[in-house]
Amino acid sequence: MEATTFTALGEPSRLRIVELLRGGPHSVSEIVAALGIRQPQVSKHLRVLGEAGIVTAEAVSRHRIYRLEEAPFIGINNWVDSFEQLWQTRLDGLGAYLESTTAKGAGA
Repeated sequence: MEATTFTALGEPSRLRIVELLRGGPHSVSEIVAALGIRQPQVSKHLRVLGEAGIVTAEAVSRHRIYRLEEAPFIGINNWVDSFEQLWQTRLDGLGAYLESTTAKGAGA
């Protein structure tokens, strides 16, 4: 996983574009219409997302159709999953603490 992925997704308009593209490929004009952002800004955001490897474009007639790439999101998922053991250990500890305080309260 690369930091450029998080940097690209950290901008609200780019994140909105990614959310839109989750539903399937869209042209620039469709993105403009759906998000209410001017075309030059959408193109700029798509360029950043493309440089980060998050989206790819395909020329179809006079339109560029953008779609999400799977690899960056697999990387994010794998990175988040790497924290599972840490959180499981902490949640187990919290559960044990809550059980002990409940047992003490019931015995008193």
